[in-house]
Amino acid sequence: MSFGTLIEAFLLGLLEGFTEFLPVSSTGHILLAGHFLGFESQGKVFEVLIQLGAILAILVVYFQRFWQVLVTLPSSQRSRNFVLGIVIAFLPAAVIGALAHGFIKSVLFESPALICVTLILGGIVLLWVDTLKIRPIHTDAMAFPKSLALKIGFAQCLAMIPGVSRSGSTIVAGLLLGASKPAAAEFSFFLALPTMAGAFAYDLYKNRDALSADDGIIIAVGFIAAFVAALAVVRSLLTFVSKHGYTPFGWWRIAVGGVGLVALALVG
Repeated sequence: MSFGTLIEAFLLGLLEGFTEFLPVSSTGHILLAGHFLGFESQGKVFEVLIQLGAILAILVVYFQRFWQVLVTLPSSQRSRNFVLGIVIAFLPAAVIGALAHGFIKSVLFESPALICVTLILGGIVLLWVDTLKIRPIHTDAMAFPKSLALKIGFAQCLAMIPGVSRSGSTIVAGLLLGASKPAAAEFSFFLALPTMAGAFAYDLYKNRDALSADDGIIIAVGFIAAFVAALAVVRSLLTFVSKHGYTPFGWWRIAVGGVGLVALALVG
């Protein structure tokens, strides 16, 4: 393990944290960056495990609300409905992700051209969605109907294709189904916890015998960087979205995907 590898891990961790909760595909960004940097991780496990840093950022920012839900769970129907909605939304990705894990990691994660194309297509979708005049029906992320939560959960499965974006697919689904922009983003935050925690645990289990002490250090560096970066994004994203919508992220995706395709054509 070289000092250069640690620097790359730190930079990729920052990139993960900055992009995890934006509808731009953090996985797509770090896989592309890793490809051009020549960064390699055992079974692409680094790219999954550092997401735990982003999970902890959500827990820090929303600790008071999560704690309130926890302590009122036995007595509050609203808290129980919220938890059940998150569980329902999580289940499709849990089942499909476990069944398709090998294909996702060995094929989709190794296709930088596919990532660039999905970044561009996702950007076009965001630009289109931001032009729609949808009157929000659901403005409270903690009170989404179960049917809405399930549909958002199935939409999240699209993000198993790197470049699609977990937050992007869940936010767009929420918007098209009548959620307000802040509520759709907030529900995406909440849904990230079981989804990313599940991916972390499953990947760690699958690669437990292949990881070395050096891998652990590299992952720890990326994890810390992701936590710090995600903390900054989560605190400011809802305000930004309320003012500017999702158009800036759509153009960003198109730019990154386009530059990526040109770079692949030039240097492979």
